[in-house]
Amino acid sequence: MKTEWLRPLCLGLALWLGMGAAHALTPAEALTLAAGDSDERIATLNQLAAAGDAKGLALIQALSSDAVKVQGEQVLIVADDRSATDAVTGAVVTLGENAEDAIVNNRLRGALEAAQAGRDLFGTDPALQREAATLLQRAAFEEPDASQLPLVEKALAGNLDPAARDSLTLARAAMQLASDDEAQRLAAAQTLGEMGQPALRPLLAAQLEAESSAAVKAALSAAISSLDRSLAVSNALSQAFTGISLGSILLLAALGLAITYGLMGVINMAHGELIMIGAYATWLVQALFKNALPGLFDWYLLAALPVAFITAALVGAAMERTVIRFLYGRPLETLLATWGISLVLMQGVRSLFGAQNVGVENPSWMSGSVTLLGNLTLPWNRIIIIAFAAAVLVGVTLLITRTRLGLFVRGVTQNRPMASCMGVNTARIDTYAFALGSGIAGLAGCALSQIGNVGPDLGQNYIVDSFKVVVLGGVGQLAGTVYAALGLGLLNKLLEGWAGAVLAKIAVLVFIIVFIQKRPQGIFAMKGRSAEA
Repeated sequence: MKTEWLRPLCLGLALWLGMGAAHALTPAEALTLAAGDSDERIATLNQLAAAGDAKGLALIQALSSDAVKVQGEQVLIVADDRSATDAVTGAVVTLGENAEDAIVNNRLRGALEAAQAGRDLFGTDPALQREAATLLQRAAFEEPDASQLPLVEKALAGNLDPAARDSLTLARAAMQLASDDEAQRLAAAQTLGEMGQPALRPLLAAQLEAESSAAVKAALSAAISSLDRSLAVSNALSQAFTGISLGSILLLAALGLAITYGLMGVINMAHGELIMIGAYATWLVQALFKNALPGLFDWYLLAALPVAFITAALVGAAMERTVIRFLYGRPLETLLATWGISLVLMQGVRSLFGAQNVGVENPSWMSGSVTLLGNLTLPWNRIIIIAFAAAVLVGVTLLITRTRLGLFVRGVTQNRPMASCMGVNTARIDTYAFALGSGIAGLAGCALSQIGNVGPDLGQNYIVDSFKVVVLGGVGQLAGTVYAALGLGLLNKLLEGWAGAVLAKIAVLVFIIVFIQKRPQGIFAMKGRSAEA
């Protein structure tokens, strides 16, 4: 049976619970464990695990490590230096050429691992406790064995790691489903229904088919219904979180474009490459910290943010000063020129860093995830990127609406001649504004490096989506950019679950085209250089 390998686990638990009696390893037991048939070896393993004899446990450990040989009638434990000792007497023995390895098949190895897990469960190491409890939970789900309940109950009464306790609680409920006691099965059905674990549904469904009690059947049906509702809510929340996460990424990518294209009217086809530059700047800072400051590696991202912003801003300022400045009011020429710049930047990165993607590691505080509602898992890097996007949005909004630079940018973009007459250096403001938009693109690249690989083509994946966000939200409107980014993120993820990724993108594009036909100004009315007319 599937549960047969679990017997040593229970007996190992019994050992630590003080249920075993004193027993000394005999030569016959040692030989049977090392070279008997499978059933005899399992039975002997059960006896030795329950007895708790030091030599018996040492032999079990050596057998798990493939460090046991049989020489005639002797069972030898072989050390790393090839020295051998008799498993029964502990005497040093010369290892002969005729010594044969003790064969450990899969069945016996599973039993050995289970026996070790039983001992680990009552140790002091939380990690080992969690591993042992997980093993027991998995086995209980595969084929529950009610005979193990007393041992699990005693284990739960001890000092356990919280995660190990949760796993054992699930194992106990699963074992109770196999009990002959109707009250226990009823309690187990109610307990499992409240836990909201996706892995529980097959177990509950299988028990429902085999259950004879009407009361327990009703409880099982209610538990399955409750679990289905919980899973539906979790799936909906997971989909919403994924949509918001995608929306925050689109927002970061589009915020800079909302300034360069929305406010300044520059169709910058190199915006994606500015994102890529920010990502590579992050990678370089990571490499610097890894090699020069390994003790501070977890904080490299704090240094990477200003580096990514400044690097992308400087590249953007150089673009504006050398090329774009001479093309204002000529959208077709601007489009072609920036497209050419994007190709130059991509090739430059390929020449410097290679065509292969490079990996950027998350700091420890961005690793892992948080679990909610039993099966809703939210990665920390996504959560932090959402918060970062919100912080960048607040910062840009305050900069545009509450600072002298923001006032000048708005003045120049809305009425350049009037701003010039008021003494504003419009050429300098153009450079500052374009550098600001480019720097925000660099911040987007820094964030994107935390959720995927960095490569020369990174920006190409976001340039089209960025333009869609800005156009849909309303050219020159930061609020519209926010609504459009989050809306497109949620809509895209909703459609992906229904029609697939490719059809979802097509559907989103069709939606934007239809929306713009009905409302050309986007979600909010357009403001910008067109107001000069």
